[in-house]
Amino acid sequence: MVLRYIKIIAALVVVLGLLWACNFGPQRKPLERVPGAPDKEPTISLYVNDKGTKENIKLEDYLAGVVAAEMEPTWPINALAAQAIVARTFTMENIQAGRVKELHGTDASTSVEEFQAYDPSRINDNVRKAVKMTRGKVITYQNSYIKGWFSACDGGISASAQEGLGYNKEPTKYIKAGARDGCLAVTVPENRDWHAEIPLDRVREAVRKINGTDPGNVNAVKITERGPSGRVTKFQIGSATVSGPELRLALGSEQVRSTLISRAEVQGNNLLLVGNGFGHGVGLCQWGSQKMANEGKDPEEIIKFYFRDVKIQKLWD
Repeated sequence: MVLRYIKIIAALVVVLGLLWACNFGPQRKPLERVPGAPDKEPTISLYVNDKGTKENIKLEDYLAGVVAAEMEPTWPINALAAQAIVARTFTMENIQAGRVKELHGTDASTSVEEFQAYDPSRINDNVRKAVKMTRGKVITYQNSYIKGWFSACDGGISASAQEGLGYNKEPTKYIKAGARDGCLAVTVPENRDWHAEIPLDRVREAVRKINGTDPGNVNAVKITERGPSGRVTKFQIGSATVSGPELRLALGSEQVRSTLISRAEVQGNNLLLVGNGFGHGVGLCQWGSQKMANEGKDPEEIIKFYFRDVKIQKLWD
């Protein structure tokens, strides 16, 4: 009888201990919401550039058109899902900043130069599933949206915002520079190795637009500074010094596919550039995401490979 009472008392002690732990023990602190973030899916205004019209659209429907345009819709769903989270974050951060509002009076634009690519005709079941499984999810750092940068192929090594984009407006400590994803092993040949031949008069005009000064006759081009990942951050062109990221954009980002350049020299009347990768190399690498998804990584693992100390927060159901 005594033994039975001892067992009952012992059981009560265990139960009370568990109750105490639940009520008074350490609790996981809930994520703070981004100030001003919606708690339900918003309807956004979209400027359709090729038509010059404005329309209202549910954010998740808009996002499906972005994911379909920015990434190959037949790719693994986890890669598309990672793209969806980054693109949703890009969208919300830009809406909050009001960048397109200043241009068109809308929240977003279908122009790649102004916002993100958008092509609803490419939406398939893969894209729909990727958007649905990440519904409402965004990436935050210190309770703010991050800048949701992404590029096609980082050339096997990611860059900081300062190196890849020449971005110095504010700290972006959440960008993981120097991440090696092996994307060159899976990307298309034109990203693995590329070369560009650009007429010197175009180069001279590009430098004039960037610096506001004429570099004179371009007889020689020299790489004078590289960043930690090996990307060109400064060129000497004629008598002028010019930013690598700015020159790439001025000459055309489809032709000068990245600033991960191994050779830069004058040949005849052209500037010859040889390099690898496609895009600025900052943030998510799409080909790297495809590789990791094929290896079984989930969307959040992919995102945290490219961004450090971030949280993935669900804004709406």
